[in-house]
Amino acid sequence: MIKLKVSELFFSLQGEGPLVGCPTFFIRVFGCNLDCKWCDTPYAKKKEKGYLEIEIQEIINLWKREYPEIPYITITGGEPLLQKEVYFLIENLLSKKAVICLETNGSLSVEKVPEEVIKIVDLKPPSSGMERFNFYENLNFLSKKDVLKFVIQNRKDFNWALNKIEEFRIFEITQVFFSPAAPFLTPQTLAQWILETKKPIRFQFQLHKFLNLK
Repeated sequence: MIKLKVSELFFSLQGEGPLVGCPTFFIRVFGCNLDCKWCDTPYAKKKEKGYLEIEIQEIINLWKREYPEIPYITITGGEPLLQKEVYFLIENLLSKKAVICLETNGSLSVEKVPEEVIKIVDLKPPSSGMERFNFYENLNFLSKKDVLKFVIQNRKDFNWALNKIEEFRIFEITQVFFSPAAPFLTPQTLAQWILETKKPIRFQFQLHKFLNLK
């Protein structure tokens, strides 16, 4: 009987990443090892908000029972890789033909994450206050189907991200997504900055929040 600490389970449109717009079953894992200044899900790491310890098989049963025609599953947090049990969840979901996105804050290795999983890995910019925790070795474990995500608060973050892309030749490794850190940077401003670079950076904003969805 293997359990996972879960903040919430819900069904919504995927608001970010390469599968944006797809109806998706979300598994928000509890707990995080970082404390980003603009974190938009602080409840996923605060013990006073509580969490459920749920058997992994129960999570899978819920998905198959309630959303039998939906293959898309996003495992997010918090930070999913803090709990080793998440690998058991992933393997079982893959065996049932799930299409999995794993959203991780980029501070822990993704080396053991199965190749089939779409990995969405953050690089934390200066405004987050967590830049020192970036685990750059993760670039060795990404492919073209995966995503390196930068949440941008200001021009300093933007220039920092461009420098990292150049330093690590990231366009040769994986996709690059930039998101504005709400409410500090408008989507319009970030979009204009991206266009000015003439680089293959993919702009994204949180579609689910625009639609007033979970």
